[in-house]
Amino acid sequence: MIVASNFRPRSWMCNPHVQTLMGSFIGKNSGIKTRRERVELPDGDFLDIDWLNSHLAPDTPTLIILHGLEGSIESSYIQGLLRYFKPQSWRVAVLHFRGCSGEMNRLARSYHSGDTEDLNYVIHQLPTSGPIYVVGYSLGGNVLLKYLGEQKMNAAIQAAVAVSVPFDLDKAARRLDQGLSKLYRYNLLKDIKQKSLLKKSLFPDYDWPSEKAIRSYRSFIDFDHNVTAPLHGFESGKDYYERCSCAQFLKHIEVNTMILHAKDDPFMTEDTIPTAELLASSVKLELSEYGGHVGFVGCRSKSFNHRHLDVRIIEWFTEEQAKYAESQKTL
Repeated sequence: MIVASNFRPRSWMCNPHVQTLMGSFIGKNSGIKTRRERVELPDGDFLDIDWLNSHLAPDTPTLIILHGLEGSIESSYIQGLLRYFKPQSWRVAVLHFRGCSGEMNRLARSYHSGDTEDLNYVIHQLPTSGPIYVVGYSLGGNVLLKYLGEQKMNAAIQAAVAVSVPFDLDKAARRLDQGLSKLYRYNLLKDIKQKSLLKKSLFPDYDWPSEKAIRSYRSFIDFDHNVTAPLHGFESGKDYYERCSCAQFLKHIEVNTMILHAKDDPFMTEDTIPTAELLASSVKLELSEYGGHVGFVGCRSKSFNHRHLDVRIIEWFTEEQAKYAESQKTL
């Protein structure tokens, strides 16, 4: 099902880049304190989880947050959501992908847009007896939707939200080679190339591209073909994009899921947005004209620092938790 969003930004904020850039600042430095937990993985690596409200009973609802490319608990969209969930009787777990918690992971491999195994492992290791909910942003949203489609009713998740998802990884990579979107590509590539060069020095036995080659990559297509794909067992960048793009998994999702997306997202083209025929009956795509990439700020009827995403996410999960609680009464 596709529905129109009620998000209406101020007129001067009806611009994809204004939305995206403003969204990257609003909510930062909330001052919320969390507790870090390290999860040891079967392959010898680790993940770090930052817990909010971890003192609550294990049977309370637990929300897992998945960040975007090179994101972390410091990302403004996560800080903003934590501020909303702080007074709620929910436990919140910010799951950092490998190497994103401020400490390099132990293996040459890293994380990628289709890496659902780590998410599945964490979900089944969480110390909780209550319902689990998950929200994923951008890359994290792609991971989440792919996971839900793979697992179907075995997902062990009560409900989910995905925000600003790159439904087609190849088209998203090509969109970032155009116009002002090149600025986002430059900043993101700079960070992951730097991390790859450090990995190259730490794991010299792996068959890395040369330092000169890594520094020369100017697009995600080049980087993913030469670094991401071989590092994570894919035949090529094309193979990686085809196997990991979440669009193909949407019709298999059986968990109640809301996708929040803007038509003007500068990280992808409008033709990547799935049609209603590609969505399972359990999936609701809430589509807005404006909002940029993980922006959705400057609503006309709200304060300037109001982020529409945070409100919709907490509304959705509150509704789904009420349904869950009601269903438990009949057991």
